[in-house]
Amino acid sequence: MSFDSHWTNSPPAVPAGRPRGSRILALIVVLTMSFGAGIIGGLVGGSASTTSNGSALVTSPTVDPKDVGDTNVARAVAVIAPSVVTIDSIGSGGESIGTGVVISSDGEILTNNHVVEGATEVRVRFGGATSPLTAKVLATDAGNDLALIKLVNAKDLTVATFADAASIAVGDPVVAVGYALALDGGPSVTAGIVSALNRTLTDSSGALNGLIQTDAAISSGNSGGPLINLKGEVIGINTAVANGDNNTAANNIGFAIGVAEVQRVTKILKAEATGTKQSQGYLGIALSNRTDGGTGALVTEVESNSPADKAGLKVNDVVLEINDQMISGQGALIAIVRDSAPGEKLTIQVERDGERKELIATLVARPQQ
Repeated sequence: MSFDSHWTNSPPAVPAGRPRGSRILALIVVLTMSFGAGIIGGLVGGSASTTSNGSALVTSPTVDPKDVGDTNVARAVAVIAPSVVTIDSIGSGGESIGTGVVISSDGEILTNNHVVEGATEVRVRFGGATSPLTAKVLATDAGNDLALIKLVNAKDLTVATFADAASIAVGDPVVAVGYALALDGGPSVTAGIVSALNRTLTDSSGALNGLIQTDAAISSGNSGGPLINLKGEVIGINTAVANGDNNTAANNIGFAIGVAEVQRVTKILKAEATGTKQSQGYLGIALSNRTDGGTGALVTEVESNSPADKAGLKVNDVVLEINDQMISGQGALIAIVRDSAPGEKLTIQVERDGERKELIATLVARPQQ
């Protein structure tokens, strides 16, 4: 049994017939991809071209000054526009569209894992360009829903700037940029605010943590695109939007993987692209969410002789914090353990029989399935 990713309360199942690359997060529908390109044409004039042998010969797109506009949003979009691309992913499940962000001048692009998952061919196009360019998938992280791809023979691309995670606050104005609904033209632009920080969402594959919640409109095709501040700096990668059902309503609730998590995972993806594989941490517990209205994750099983067992964790302990990070539920705990390396020590705050205790666990490598 893989304890650290095991739920006592069963996660929701993925409906049959959902388009390739989609995932379900309780009431949260991760953005699926559409067909086509974007909206708001003319933001970027591309200088990408293709050589006679079909390899990409790419230089940085440029921004037409007449398209910059007079507002803070328009200026922010002008900064990020040369670094935003549409990604056309082709696989056994068909063709789908997402968005990506240029993170190196020689063609590295960050996007969601679900945009390129299972792809046998990946094509990239800059706004304003008429021809697609070939890219290859370098590394993927399904658990964190991020992937690194790279254009062939690219040079002098405009690299997106990442914001300082500490500078992001609830209420800050933000702009989502991406190829929403695959409409023709350049990327769509929508504005809003940071609604909340450090959200965690769970699905049958694991948990996404370090999420930024925003009321900026995010739609299918925005997957992998940037959420930016008014300086044009990336504060997150758009990945999900809330969807109501017969019993609930959800309006203007979207999610982006926060910049701190993005930068952490990007380093791992770059290392994996060069052949360095990072093992995930393993604690050795099974979990469920509390049912009494409190926060924290309830320990339902402890694997014998595991790091959790050696640290003194017991069944019915409620995990409240790990390394000073509040645990809102089982998803947050699973994500923290997954993102930690073997040998790393975790300071765990638990509630046991009404008393608070501090335990120290040293993680080991996750057993092979």
